[in-house]
Amino acid sequence: MDFELPEDIAALKKTVRDFCEKHVKDQAREWDHSEKFPMETVRELGRLGLLGIRIGEAYGGAGLGALAVAVVVEEVARYDGSLALTVASHNGLGTSHIRLFGNDAQKQKYLPKLATGEWLGAWGLTEPGSGSDSAGMKTTAVRRGDGWVINGSKMFITQGTVGDTFVVLAVSDADKKQKGVTAFILEKGMPGFSQRAIHGKLGMRSSDTAELHFENVEVPDSQRLGEVGSGFVDTMKILDGGRITIGALSVGLGRGAIEESVKYAKDRQAFGHPIADFQAIQWMLADMRTENEAARLLVYRSAALADAGKPYSREASIGKLFASESATRACNKAVQIHGGYGYTREFPVERYLRDAKLCEIGEGTSEIQRTIIAKHVLKG
Repeated sequence: MDFELPEDIAALKKTVRDFCEKHVKDQAREWDHSEKFPMETVRELGRLGLLGIRIGEAYGGAGLGALAVAVVVEEVARYDGSLALTVASHNGLGTSHIRLFGNDAQKQKYLPKLATGEWLGAWGLTEPGSGSDSAGMKTTAVRRGDGWVINGSKMFITQGTVGDTFVVLAVSDADKKQKGVTAFILEKGMPGFSQRAIHGKLGMRSSDTAELHFENVEVPDSQRLGEVGSGFVDTMKILDGGRITIGALSVGLGRGAIEESVKYAKDRQAFGHPIADFQAIQWMLADMRTENEAARLLVYRSAALADAGKPYSREASIGKLFASESATRACNKAVQIHGGYGYTREFPVERYLRDAKLCEIGEGTSEIQRTIIAKHVLKG
């Protein structure tokens, strides 16, 4: 068992860290305050190859695996959870749906532009009335001639207004329930397809989030993604991979909270000593570090299994559950260590705490993860 990263991924990790130190660290607070999507920075990430990590070299990507994505997302999240969410979503949701289930023509058309970040990808699953119960979606796709007509809406879609390529799930046969869901590739600007930005979020404020609306959107059958009725099954596979990246994002936020807290505790004086000298602070830091290290190992385990082509659904849920909840605990303790300053925008820990909460909700809530894990436990 090797706990060291492969040389190529270790080098990639350093590249991302150096980039974030120069281009993200000093900008993240303003992006968060203004709810500004940092398009130019995202484009630069694309030019570095960080938006096509899992896309094959034949399509202009890096051809790396889940572990590489996890490492990159963690490094970005240490500085900005919102930007890390963009990287995670683009690499792991809509892009992966096309990468895994698209036909040759679809891959040739979309993957090269997604790999470089020329086009940003989005994935439409959640609806105003269905989140955890994804099988309860109401968006419909009805056959009409050689194509389909889509009606309905989607909610809380990452890259919803800045995206160019959208993978949308719709009910094509309500009588078949989960086996009656089909995926389609839509493009921004199609007649009847509109987006509305969602502002005022608690955290991840500079990540673009939107509501999508479909009003008699005509989609040719060539834009159908995968087999008719296979959308739900394919979606579950996409979510398994997405849980790895959200777990990694959680690890990055937790790590950021620890590093900022150590720095502050060594500098802040109380009763004639740095507060780092006090056992109460030391014990909080010890707990934060212990859980962060454990979370990273759980996330890396699920990524390693995925890269080895082995089942990893249980491990992805375990990693995501523990990493997301431990990140919230770490960020909460970081605010406590910072005292009154932690409750202001002067230090990044308050932003980390706000951002971390989404990790307990996105890609399946903590309650859904516990349900999945319990099923595996009961199977023996």
